[in-house]
Amino acid sequence: MQAFLKGPASISTKPVPAKEKSAAGSSGESKRTKPIPWVEKYRPKNVDEVAFQDEVVAVLKKSLEGADLPNLLFYGPPGTGKTSTILAAARELFGPDLFRQRVLELNASDERGIQVIREKVKAFAQLTASGSRSDGKMCPPFKIVILDEADSMTSAAQAALRRTMEKESKTTRFCLICNYISRIIEPLTSRCSKFRFKPLSDNIQQQRLLDVSEKEHVKISNEAVSYLVKVSEGDLRKAITFLQSATRLMGGKEITEKIITEIAGVIPKETIDELLLGCQSGSFEKLEILAKNLINEGFAVAQLVNQLHDTVVESEDYSDKQKSAIVEKLAEVDKCLADGADEFLQLMSLCALVMQQLTQN
Repeated sequence: MQAFLKGPASISTKPVPAKEKSAAGSSGESKRTKPIPWVEKYRPKNVDEVAFQDEVVAVLKKSLEGADLPNLLFYGPPGTGKTSTILAAARELFGPDLFRQRVLELNASDERGIQVIREKVKAFAQLTASGSRSDGKMCPPFKIVILDEADSMTSAAQAALRRTMEKESKTTRFCLICNYISRIIEPLTSRCSKFRFKPLSDNIQQQRLLDVSEKEHVKISNEAVSYLVKVSEGDLRKAITFLQSATRLMGGKEITEKIITEIAGVIPKETIDELLLGCQSGSFEKLEILAKNLINEGFAVAQLVNQLHDTVVESEDYSDKQKSAIVEKLAEVDKCLADGADEFLQLMSLCALVMQQLTQN
């Protein structure tokens, strides 16, 4: 029994060399960079990096130089840099140390009813802002409240914001961000400087995507980049997300147009041409088979409506009367789909009208 106890004790009392300890620890705890989505990784860090929005950048640069900042209202399509611009400006204004204390960001996912506006936002706005940055640069004597997706706020919450914007103007600036300016009540829009963010031009998007591809060592042809820009419709965030998904799927191989088509959920041109040929044939049975195949393939009818609209409008094979009838039906179908109608029935309704237009010469 004693010999048994002595055995493990003698083994355990041996000192482990320091080098071995460090080697054992370091092998499991090697410092790896945390994987970040490319959208966040390549988000503009300062105002100069914001692409294509010259008027907004010019105003913010002036405010960064020491001029005062007005209440701001950014509106425009998604993925054009609205949130990135104000966050980059705030980081430059306050520096990394004061950024958390001076900026209150509320998104659509947060609770933003009338109670939150009256309590949380008002309490934050009433705090006085003073002091200087740790790096010695001049720090403005105000805080910034960013209300992202402001068009999803209720009218009551927006109304509660009016008085706070006026009363706390000495210590707080508000930046409202939305896609549709028509959903912001008039009293708020009149209190803000409005800036429209334009959809990014194809050249700017291509340049950004090529920069990201180069930094991430992604093999992608120029044709695939152009197609990626076309598919994303001016939304750079969507384009970068598609690029990352395609890279993960290919695992180092070159990315082609076909891969982007699959990832983006775009319906191939051949499938749409086949559907239109089925409409021209005049056979309802054949059309039903094609529609069922389209649904079974997993394609979204809403996506088909968008692509079919472009195909019909740009085509020279149809008369103006045919185009107007088809486009009107596309609008009806789009509305029904948005209201939650059955995809197959809407697709058949659309195809039946297209067939009627194409077969009655």
